[in-house]
Amino acid sequence: MTRNVGTIDRVIRILLGIALLAMVALVDASWRWVGLIGIVPLLTALVGNCPLYSLIGVSTCPVRNHS
Repeated sequence: MTRNVGTIDRVIRILLGIALLAMVALVDASWRWVGLIGIVPLLTALVGNCPLYSLIGVSTCPVRNHS
């Protein structure tokens, strides 16, 4: 599995995931389950691979030259 999520992208995904998961605990509405979507950005940040990026051919991970 090739990494396609760069450092800045990972930080944004982690912050977004934490914010969404916080909704589960902080919101008293019937739609607070939407906060569980925060699991997806957290997992993709931790693994370093986004399946959607793979499908559309995008990568925010810098290319490293092995000279």
